[in-house]
This record gives sequence, structure tokens and C-alpha cells, in this order.
Amino acid sequence: MPHLSKSRWLLALSVPFWLSFAAFGQVKIGIVDVQAALAQTAEVKKALADLDAKYKPRQEQGAKLQKELAAISQQLSLGDKLTVQAQNDLSMQSTRKQRELTRIQEDLQADVNRDQSEIVTRCTARIEQISVKLAEERGLDAILAAGAAVYFKPVLDLTKDVVAAYDKAYPVK
Repeated sequence: MPHLSKSRWLLALSVPFWLSFAAFGQVKIGIVDVQAALAQTAEVKKALADLDAKYKPRQEQGAKLQKELAAISQQLSLGDKLTVQAQNDLSMQSTRKQRELTRIQEDLQADVNRDQSEIVTRCTARIEQISVKLAEERGLDAILAAGAAVYFKPVLDLTKDVVAAYDKAYPVK
């Protein structure tokens, strides 16, 4: 049995539903590319820039540790020119710094993921609200996600309108 994504199954299952509407009259639909809308809103652009600024010191700390590790590795490559004690000390320093770097990177990634998830969740809900409002204003019967549509005419794409309405409803300060 061929594997279909969840959105494809939903689309396939919804076709008879939309066809029944077509039997009674013309169905008016719109299409919104939620991912593109997210990327284009002023709020998301600002939030991502704020995240970059927020986490820049930790990124710099990680970069500094990487440079220190490279310097230690270079010193260790001298081999016979170092005493056994110096080699051991450098190896212990390297291990400590590598552990610290790994911890910093993992913590940073977890924090960035959490913050990005909060932004995406909040803004996606707002995009959905704006889409519903736009559908009601324009008398549309349905708005579909662009990813669920196999094909649609560009005239049905409401993404730019949703972004404009979003930016108007949620202006960046």
C-alpha cells in the first residue's frame, strides 16, 4: 500500500465533501502558504532577529572554546617536544573544554528550539485567525493550506493578503 502523508490523506478524504458543495453552486476557496506567511511577517522577522541578538553571546562563547580547543590540539600535535606531564595537562584541558563546549551547544540549541517553537506556535495561531477573518470578509467557503493542495491557480493564493493583514493587526514595535 503506498504511503501517503497526513495532509494528502486529508485532502483525498475531503474531495467528496468539496464536490458535494460544487453540486449546489460554485465553491469559493483560498489558499494560504502558512510557512511562507510566517517567514514574511514583520513580527516573525523581528522575533528571529531578537533571538539572534539574545543568543549571540553564547554563540561567541562557543566559538571561543572551539578556538581554544584548536590551539590545544595544535600544541598536542607537537608530540615529542612536550613533556609527558604537559601532554597530560593539555589532554585534560582539552577534555574539560570539549565537555563545556558540548554542554553550551546543547543548552543553546534547546533554548533556541524552545523560543522558536513559542514564536511559531503563537504566530501560526494568529495566521489562522487572520485567514478565517479574511475568508469571512471575502465570502470564501474554505481556505486550504498550500501544502495540502496538489495544484491551485495563483489567483487563489491569499498568502500576501494574510501577511498584510497580519502586519496590520500585529504591528512590530
